[in-house]
Amino acid sequence: MKSGKMLLAVAGMLVTMTATATVAQSSPAKPQTTASDAVPAVRSKVVPDKFKRRVVRFSTTETPGTIIVDTNNKFLYYVEGPNQATRYGIGVGREGYGWSGVVNIGRKEEWPTWTPPAEMRARERLAGHILPAVQKGGADNPLGARAMYLYKGGRDTIFRIHGTNQPWSIGLNMSSGCIRMMNKDVEDLYERASVGTKVVVVGPGNKQGNVGFQDRGMDIFRTIFGG
Repeated sequence: MKSGKMLLAVAGMLVTMTATATVAQSSPAKPQTTASDAVPAVRSKVVPDKFKRRVVRFSTTETPGTIIVDTNNKFLYYVEGPNQATRYGIGVGREGYGWSGVVNIGRKEEWPTWTPPAEMRARERLAGHILPAVQKGGADNPLGARAMYLYKGGRDTIFRIHGTNQPWSIGLNMSSGCIRMMNKDVEDLYERASVGTKVVVVGPGNKQGNVGFQDRGMDIFRTIFGG
């Protein structure tokens, strides 16, 4: 009798475990909306404080709503108004891949698909790295949580402002010309900057033309109290 009861108990446990597993497999995955929902594929090192987002006192000849990218100092500025901008730390193109110019945001995408150019795949293959032809958006995607595609004269430049799954790379020259930001920062900028936004990239060759700007450091009052 005892052995019979034990067999029934074990059978009942197996049925329960099977049912639980079936429910777990059939439950739909939670859709990703922000970087906080994702587990990064690469554990980050500490990002230096100077590259963390902050409001700064900022003078420029550019109008509010303009993005200015200072590739030399690894900062991106979103001009808020007279004497004010939000400053973000960025990663930029490695040696030989830096650029400058005036472009616009041509389109925007959340959790973008990465389609590395053929020349990039060929170059990386020679270095022993096999890149996918297409990689869907997600936590392990190099473009991160958001991408803003930079256009010139209505044509895609192939450069982007995008997030990254390697936040430790902020402040470094590592990209193939794109401007990378921490995911939380690119999400913030994505909400502020609309399609058509002017982007001035100050970098090698001075193709951005004459643009004046000066970062006067953190605006303590606005950083603490907002406004």
